[in-house]
Amino acid sequence: MSRVLLKPAAVAAVALLTAGLAACSSSEPAGQGGGEASGDWTPVTIEHALGTTTLESKPERVATVAWANHEVPLALGVVPVGMAAANFGDDDGDGLLPWVAEKLEELDAETPVLFDETDGIDFEAVADTAPDVILASYSGLTQEDYDTLSEIAPVVAYPETAWGTPWQDMIAFNSQGMGMAEEGEALIADLEEEIAAAAAEYPSLEGASAMFLTHVDTSDLSEVSFYTNHDTRALFFEDLGLSTPESVATASAETDAFSLTHSAEQADTFGDVDIIVTYGGDELVEALEGDPLLSQMPAVENGAIVPLPGTDPLGTAANPTPLAISWVLDDYLSLLAEAADKAE
Repeated sequence: MSRVLLKPAAVAAVALLTAGLAACSSSEPAGQGGGEASGDWTPVTIEHALGTTTLESKPERVATVAWANHEVPLALGVVPVGMAAANFGDDDGDGLLPWVAEKLEELDAETPVLFDETDGIDFEAVADTAPDVILASYSGLTQEDYDTLSEIAPVVAYPETAWGTPWQDMIAFNSQGMGMAEEGEALIADLEEEIAAAAAEYPSLEGASAMFLTHVDTSDLSEVSFYTNHDTRALFFEDLGLSTPESVATASAETDAFSLTHSAEQADTFGDVDIIVTYGGDELVEALEGDPLLSQMPAVENGAIVPLPGTDPLGTAANPTPLAISWVLDDYLSLLAEAADKAE
């Protein structure tokens, strides 16, 4: 699907439609969009990596693009008018990850319009939902993407780094964009308390170091890639009581990239890694253990590897998002603790 820049006439049509919808918002189903308008609304200004966004009135129709941004309004009881279809880990092909489907059922809501982002953002589909705000605080929006979306509605982009927004900041920025900052802060506090309580049940994780290998090609192990501590999967380790290996921290400090690739000949660099998490199955574990260089890494030598299925919800949820955290927490901690026991 090619990216389509909106023509001025289309933008004008969307503006008229949005105005009309706002005028008759009282007929909108409960929970759909952004909730009831507030008579004492104070304009909200949000600074982010791609510009400054000001919301002059409380959004009534909330759309989201990119990965998982829709989970913020859903967690706060608001059903978006449109959101990105799941294109990773969707085991039944309905465009919804299980924790999203469960939340929609809990809210007694129909599935919103699903944007197909296989080939990038579908700007026309977003415009057709006539949103008052577009949430994208966890995304890889380019400046061009942002500018085009901004012709449709105010856009909340990522705070600093593309695809590097921690789940706490995803909630904070997107909830601000909905005029629900206090509710967002409460959601963050609740999830942090839940994570801390669950992690306390696995004392072997406290202080153990973990790295996340990615894109491992079992037919060619001459190189190994890993997520830096700019990536949300690696950041999640610290939420769970794990630590960042000095080797990964040092490499991360030299780049803004969310992943790096090293030669297998540098495997001894990762001698401080206790646990390895990666996407793959038994075949991958066997390949790592059988490689003359990578097998020398302590985590591989000890069998302290957590192989996550990359195409099912458990593997997907290793990238923490507001609704996925509770759904996966106990299972993920159990797998990590099993690996930590082998590392000791």
